[in-house]
Amino acid sequence: MRFLIKFSYDGSSYYGFQRQKGKETIQEKLEEALKKINDNTKTNLVATGRTDKGVHALCQYAHVDINVNINENKLKRALNSNLPDDIHVIETKIVPDNFHARYQVLEKEYQYKINCGEYNPLERKYVFQYNHSLNIDKMKEAIKYFLGEHDFRAFATDNKEKGNCIRTIKEGKIKEDHDMIIITFKGTGFLRYQVRNMVGILIRVGENKLEPSKIKEILESKDRSKSGKTAPAEGLYLTSIIFR
Repeated sequence: MRFLIKFSYDGSSYYGFQRQKGKETIQEKLEEALKKINDNTKTNLVATGRTDKGVHALCQYAHVDINVNINENKLKRALNSNLPDDIHVIETKIVPDNFHARYQVLEKEYQYKINCGEYNPLERKYVFQYNHSLNIDKMKEAIKYFLGEHDFRAFATDNKEKGNCIRTIKEGKIKEDHDMIIITFKGTGFLRYQVRNMVGILIRVGENKLEPSKIKEILESKDRSKSGKTAPAEGLYLTSIIFR
C-alpha cells in the first residue's frame, strides 16, 4: 500500500535531506523508522526533492510503500514514536499506487528569513543573522526580475550536470516584520542552491552594491560566477508544496 507522508523538520543537525554514507540525514532517520514499522524490511522513501545541509522544512512530502497492514493514523503515530524530536510527521494518507511525490509536484514555496536587527543567538540556526540595515525598496524592485520563466543557470549550483535549467517563478515577494525580512518564492521547481543564490544577490542589491536591473543581465548571462555569494542555509525553509 502506498502512503503519502507530510512531515516537517529542523535541519540544523543534519547533512541535508538525502541519504549520504556516513552522515546523518533526514531521509536516513525516516527510513530507519519505516524499516521498524514495515516488518524490518528496507523501505525506500521518495520525496518531492531534497533540501541541503542546515535547511529546514515546515512542509515536506514523500511517498512510501508499506507491506504490513496499517492504517493512516497508526502509521503516523508509529513514525513519530520512532523519530527524533527534530523530525515530525504531520499527516499520512493512502494514495494510488501510481502516485509519485516528486513527479506530481505542481508548485513549491520557499521562505528565507533575515534578521537586520541586533544579533540573536537563540535564532542563529533558524534565521540568517545579517544584523545590518538593507535597502528594502531596491530589493523589492530587484525581485521582480526573477518572475516568470527563465533559464536560472546563473543561479544554480552543479548546473553543468543539468541540461535544462529553465524554471518558472510564479511569485516573489519581500515582507518586513520589525527587524525581520521574509523573502518568499513560489515556483514550479527549483535548482540546487537556486533560492539561496537569488537571496544572496538580493542582499547585494539591498547593500546598494548592485542596481536591481543587473538581475536581468545576470540571468541572461547564464554564468554562475556573476551572481555572487550563496546566502547561508539556516535562513531557508521549505514552506508549501502543491500537487497536481
